[in-house]
Amino acid sequence: MLVFAAWALLILSFCVAASYIAKRTRSSDFLVATFAALVVIANITAVKITTIAGFAVPAAVVAYSVTFLLTDMLSEFYSKREAHRAVWAGFYANVILVAVIAVAVHLPPAPFWQHQEAFETLFSLVPRIVLASMLAYLVSQHFDVIAFHFWKQKTGGKYLWLRNNASTMVSQFIDTSLFITIAFYGVFPISGMILGQYVVKLAIAALDTPFMYLSREIYRRGF
Repeated sequence: MLVFAAWALLILSFCVAASYIAKRTRSSDFLVATFAALVVIANITAVKITTIAGFAVPAAVVAYSVTFLLTDMLSEFYSKREAHRAVWAGFYANVILVAVIAVAVHLPPAPFWQHQEAFETLFSLVPRIVLASMLAYLVSQHFDVIAFHFWKQKTGGKYLWLRNNASTMVSQFIDTSLFITIAFYGVFPISGMILGQYVVKLAIAALDTPFMYLSREIYRRGF
């Protein structure tokens, strides 16, 4: 658990740093770039399965979960439009990743390079999983942006913790349920997989709230 916490805190710290740079440069580009980078990193690291608090989850769980914090930052500090821009930037980055990896896997290896089989094992793309990932990503991320602004309007701009957590927790459930159902229905029992991943994502969502407040202070004061 200590490794998990340190891992999450490191990635969350990068988000806060991006918010600081965004404030200093008067541009949301660093937040958008951080979002797209984490989406790509999540898709690469998803091939490894790890165990957190007894739940088997992809190693991508932290990097991907934190992307919802970034869209909340973009929604809070800039606009709904900027948050949607980040979602589409992340989707485009994913498309590039899928295309480049598909070609790389099929490139003939050099005669002296003996790791083609391991490379294929790690990076061969399963169409069903790619479809599940892309669809879950688009639905959950756009929902998160819409939900964040819904709660912001309902609370009159108060209770940042509420809109941060309410939007993220529901979005994470949508993402987890859609992805696992589409990717693994009929292959593995999916209820336990959904529960395990969602519990871990809930913990990350709760952990990111102080970082949301810290980023807001940076945005307001500039430091």
